[in-house]
Amino acid sequence: MTVREAERTAVRDAEPVERSVAMGDPAVRPMLDGLAEEYTRRYGAEAAERELAAYPDADFAAPHGGVVLIELGGRPVAGGAFRRLDGATAEFKRIWTDAAHRRRGLGRRAMAALEAAAARSGYRRAYLTTGPEQPEAVALYTRLGYALSSAEGLDERGGRRYYAFSKELGGGAASYDGR
Repeated sequence: MTVREAERTAVRDAEPVERSVAMGDPAVRPMLDGLAEEYTRRYGAEAAERELAAYPDADFAAPHGGVVLIELGGRPVAGGAFRRLDGATAEFKRIWTDAAHRRRGLGRRAMAALEAAAARSGYRRAYLTTGPEQPEAVALYTRLGYALSSAEGLDERGGRRYYAFSKELGGGAASYDGR
């Protein structure tokens, strides 16, 4: 076994650790780089850059926001961030799982950590959007009890420009038909 293979095995076999950090923490860089790569592949470089530049780091700062990372062997492999949408609602952004670590429950774990962090910050509801080229994200949010808006995100012909979801943080899916 090579050193690199041994390192991968150690990371794969490590227990996941949740960590809250600031958006400017260097540990967030793998998440942002992974998102940029994923968005570029699915939507193009211009759209990826626009999405990742749309919100300043301050939007994700306490007390109204936060960033959660899931780490294996000290390396970030999943995470996300939240910001204030309104007094009762946290908007989840930057939700990511490293491609090499998918299908292991880490995305669910990151979402649970985001929900818990948002609830501790006083939010009663979560809102998030995802693009039409991310069917696995749509499936994850649906499995986690998020309600899909029947009105928001549609183009003039009824096609999906994006998917908008919400969930009551105390339990069940929120009834949601637009902001």
